[in-house]
Amino acid sequence: MSPAAAGRNPHIDFLRGVSIFCVLFLHFTLAYRFTASPLAVVFSRAQLETIFFNGNFGVTMFFVISGYLITANSLARWGEPRNVDWRAFYVLRLARIMPCLVAVLAIIVTLGLLGVPNFTNTRGGHDFPASFFLIAVASVLSFWHNVLMESVGYFNYCLNIYWSLSVEEVFYLALPIVFLTVRRISLISILCLALIAYGPIYRGRHADDELYFMYGYFACFDAIAFGCLTAILARKVSPSPRSSLALRVTAGLVMAIVYFRGIDGHEVFGFSLLALGTAAYLLGSAHIGSSNGALWRAGRVVRWMGRHSYECYLFHIVVLALMRNVVAPGHLGYAAWLPWMALFLVSTGVVAALVSRVISDPANAAIRHWYWRKR
Repeated sequence: MSPAAAGRNPHIDFLRGVSIFCVLFLHFTLAYRFTASPLAVVFSRAQLETIFFNGNFGVTMFFVISGYLITANSLARWGEPRNVDWRAFYVLRLARIMPCLVAVLAIIVTLGLLGVPNFTNTRGGHDFPASFFLIAVASVLSFWHNVLMESVGYFNYCLNIYWSLSVEEVFYLALPIVFLTVRRISLISILCLALIAYGPIYRGRHADDELYFMYGYFACFDAIAFGCLTAILARKVSPSPRSSLALRVTAGLVMAIVYFRGIDGHEVFGFSLLALGTAAYLLGSAHIGSSNGALWRAGRVVRWMGRHSYECYLFHIVVLALMRNVVAPGHLGYAAWLPWMALFLVSTGVVAALVSRVISDPANAAIRHWYWRKR
């Protein structure tokens, strides 16, 4: 059995937590510029941009983790690709993804139809008709929101971040089909390598347009393929504890270097290198459990955020949009910047915990119970 299926891996939860914090920092600083914060006294503008404006790398990390976990758990549950129960696979994915997603879409659409700022559909000062919500929501639920953005541009402050769900959900749709059609691990590995090779080519062709080089399917599938390959490799390779630690440390350094080097100017291979580092970290985490020590205990908050990263991702933008309506960008005082960010992070965590307790966990359990009882 793959270690990914044996229970939660705290090292992977930690990596998820780092990923979601990258996204949260990015979106907060896009709303409230750090140049008006106390941080501008300590760090240069270039340093702050490096720290806060590369948060899309966090999404790349999510893609690698998703490819790894979904592949590892599927192989652990069904043994070989040809044995995958596609009905069960889709039900399990639907049970985890859809309840929260439908809830957050209902909130955004309701507030948007009421005309609440930051929830409406508008582009370049032009308001779209209310009926455009039908297209926007349909694109999220049917996994082509990124394609809609490539055609329309940025049109809804809250909805636009769900482009990444379209990428992941197309992967979820494709995985059982690929497993049942290709059937052999060796051929699936070759397909993953082809996606990894094509990713930089696609991004290179669209390096001047972030709607394509960051949000396109083939701009992101290579990261997912890295995760799938890592899950396949982890079935055959089991590094020693010392080697696992060395692999995680090395991978962490590579990821930090790539992150702080930034996206700008590295659109083609930057995402590939970060995905490679993430994959190496996952391989170094695949066969180990918890760690000890003060540093590890201090990371409990990060691991908690990692366990609730899906809820954080879905709802943090609603929290931030409401905060923008309370204090408009450009009106946040110098002394209030850091407390306002802290309030955003805490509020996101609280909302994620409530959503998990009230919606995610009960709905997930109910759908799974219904399905297995029906089977």
